[in-house]
Amino acid sequence: MTNQEYKAGDIRVLEGLDAVRKRPGMYIGTTGSKGMHHILWEIVDNSIDEAANGYGDTVSIELMDNNVVRVTDNGRGVPVDKHPKLKISGVEVVFTQLHAGAKFDNGQYNYSGGLHGVGASVTNALSEWLTVEVKRDGYLYRAEFYSPQIGNKIKSGIVKTPLTVVGKTKGRGTSVIFKPDERVFGREKFDYSVIAERMRDLAYLNKGVSIIIDDNRMPLDGGTDKHDVFCYKGGIADYVQYLNEGRTVLYDKPLYVQAKEEHFEVEAAIQHTDGYSESIYSYVNSIPTAEGGTHEVGFKSAVTKVFNDFARKNNILKDKQANLLGEDFREGMVAVVTVRMQNVQFEGQTKGRLGNPEVRQKVETLVSEALAELLLQRGFKATAEKIISKAMGAAKTREAAKRAKDLSRQQNKVASLKLVGKLASCSGKNPSINELFIVEGDSAGGSAKQARDRMFQAILPLRGKPLNVEKANLEKILANEEFATLISALGIGIEPELDMESLRYDKVIILADADQDGAHIRALLLTFFFRYMRQLILDGHVYIGMPPLYRLQKKDEILYCYDDAALVEGQKKMGKNALLQRFKGLGEMNPEQLWDTTMDPAKRTLTRVTIDDAAMADKRITILMGDDSNIRKDYIYKYADFNKVDTFKVQPQESNE
Repeated sequence: MTNQEYKAGDIRVLEGLDAVRKRPGMYIGTTGSKGMHHILWEIVDNSIDEAANGYGDTVSIELMDNNVVRVTDNGRGVPVDKHPKLKISGVEVVFTQLHAGAKFDNGQYNYSGGLHGVGASVTNALSEWLTVEVKRDGYLYRAEFYSPQIGNKIKSGIVKTPLTVVGKTKGRGTSVIFKPDERVFGREKFDYSVIAERMRDLAYLNKGVSIIIDDNRMPLDGGTDKHDVFCYKGGIADYVQYLNEGRTVLYDKPLYVQAKEEHFEVEAAIQHTDGYSESIYSYVNSIPTAEGGTHEVGFKSAVTKVFNDFARKNNILKDKQANLLGEDFREGMVAVVTVRMQNVQFEGQTKGRLGNPEVRQKVETLVSEALAELLLQRGFKATAEKIISKAMGAAKTREAAKRAKDLSRQQNKVASLKLVGKLASCSGKNPSINELFIVEGDSAGGSAKQARDRMFQAILPLRGKPLNVEKANLEKILANEEFATLISALGIGIEPELDMESLRYDKVIILADADQDGAHIRALLLTFFFRYMRQLILDGHVYIGMPPLYRLQKKDEILYCYDDAALVEGQKKMGKNALLQRFKGLGEMNPEQLWDTTMDPAKRTLTRVTIDDAAMADKRITILMGDDSNIRKDYIYKYADFNKVDTFKVQPQESNE
């Protein structure tokens, strides 16, 4: 049981606040939009930790003009008494001292997402100003911080107004209002949809906690006038049903289990669809672990063991039949697994993978016992039988796919000859610098082959649109010529036998036209990578090439513009008489233009594909690439801008005659 008496003395200080402003990437990854949202997550996570440990049940976020945001909770409130060693208030310790918090020795929090004690102080250090209000012990306290420029240096997150009593109150909790510093993040603005998706996840993972979002910004300041309240009494069971909207499920009610031992809890929810890919989303103390970890391994082992045992006991699997594999039971499975624990050991600063070795056995034991007991309850036998029946069908498909793979290996020379005809490989043998461009169409492929640097750039032209793997089984995918060629070119195979050590190219770059067909091709390829080569994305190898939309020329001066905003700036720079060309596709570019704008590493712009929220990525793929057209229409009507007007006008070309 945690200590109810939460005071400044409970806050351990490991080191002072320094270098955050100088090297923000060390703490938030990037100074772009993702990093700016990250400093918001750090404050929200503190409020969620209060709720997760039973001290509050409501968190609210308010977006205000000038990119200001307020986060309020009804937890215990940050301690306001003096720290015994530093002789300053607990509020000032939390917001000015790096690695300061009450989450290191587990005395105040059974479970915590903010493990390193850097969240609040980093947010303060990277804000132009920050104000904290604390309701505690009948009083309202306020402290103000700011980051002024003094001479040539910026003093980050220093105290402007020390903690002061400003009134009385019957409430409790903490409110943090801050403005991200434009000197760090430029003109980035908070994105309501990004915040809403993150808060929806947190509400599912913290059963019964209400998370409220209000966008009170003016339209010119990015405001949407939206308001959302997320609260789910069913927790992750509701989450799985949400993820499966638009899919055909094998059974209506997800299998849900919860088990705990001292200072350790695990929850899991499972629901199978008629699809072919597996989707497991794992979390530790509400932090998504996109790369899995020991908790996910333990969960998979438990599912395999329980359903094989059930099949044996109910004579579905005969004595002479071999056990089904884990991948058979996971075909079409959508699952959410979350653990709450102390002394978390994440692999890497991004907290993408859980590394605690003891967790595997804990999760396997607890989930096995709880799931086996659940299947004995009335009404769940039929569900188990449906799952096993699907798994047996998956086993047959797996065997057929294995035979196809074996045949492919036997015909390796023939396959290599086919690949040579399509793939213009590079001469360099160093995979760490080699690049593969997946190019739309033979015309663009021809230009790309002429434009490339043959030493390290390979070109793979696509002939037509690839298969939509969201609607196809593995056997059909392997028989598809486009994907068979791509799999062969990359050399890593596909899940569950992905071998990243054999990757032949450090960068896999999708190069498609900036039109509807090009967008569709990108979506099809990304769906394939997400479903069957996800680690390729997680390891940062997948990119989208960004060819320019416009070309401005005035005499010998040429300027390429990659979007409408750049075009406006370019026209201002070059004046009214600049000739304007709009590229409809890559095939319109000659090799020199394609190299200068899109393929030259010194000049090009690439967008790296990342997965910030794997569950939401899965949800969007289901909506956009799945069978349910109605849910796709609803999504389009909700998010598409039907009022956008194309103001492009072709200017007459000057005659050379």
